[in-house]
Amino acid sequence: MSSLEYNCNIWKQYADTKDILIRNKIIIKYLYLVKYIAGRMNIYFGSNIEYDDLVSFGVFGLIDAIDKFDISKGVKFETYASLRIRGAIIDSIRELDWVPRSLRQKNKDLERIYCELETKEGRPPTDYEVAENMGITVEEYNKLLNEVNLVSLVSLDEFLEQNFQIDSEMLHINGDDMPEYCFEISELKDYLGESIEKLPEKEKLVISLYYFEELTLKEIGAILKVSESRISQLHTKAILRLKGKLAGYIKS
Repeated sequence: MSSLEYNCNIWKQYADTKDILIRNKIIIKYLYLVKYIAGRMNIYFGSNIEYDDLVSFGVFGLIDAIDKFDISKGVKFETYASLRIRGAIIDSIRELDWVPRSLRQKNKDLERIYCELETKEGRPPTDYEVAENMGITVEEYNKLLNEVNLVSLVSLDEFLEQNFQIDSEMLHINGDDMPEYCFEISELKDYLGESIEKLPEKEKLVISLYYFEELTLKEIGAILKVSESRISQLHTKAILRLKGKLAGYIKS
């Protein structure tokens, strides 16, 4: 029996029986996906949340994906499950609600200032310009970047969900069924691509290496010859810039 035949067979067995033993086999088979996603998302949490906790949160997403997956839709399980796993981790972090309201506000202030300065100057603002507009020193600004790392992750997801209703179920939608939605998402992707191209060189490189080449912070740090914390700061600044651009895109 080929690997493809085995996969089809085990999914059909589980769909027909909902046998917990079969589900456990599928969980074990795809547990690597949870560990991979938890490891990738660990960039945002530092010492605040343990990697093992992220894996535990992700397992609930994997189980949810297994229970709701329909092989007849023609979507790869890995693609479907990745969104569910990532969503489960983010939802669990939201429920912890340990991010102070004052920090959330500072994150919003940063997004606004990035957007306003870039619109005014016609270029990405410097660290000094952002710090000056925040009324803080560059050193305090760099410390703030480390603090808002997690808020940036969660609020970006919330932003996309609220404005574009992006959800794992949308993977099943045919372009002919919802042409307006598909066109909107296509435009968003194009705009994001253009926005990434306009990032400062180091930030653009970090985004490219992290999201497209899938390198770790340590590997990116070795390439740029800087610390992992510096790579994390560059990543946060890039995300803040992109969110500011997205906010302007929605209003336009």
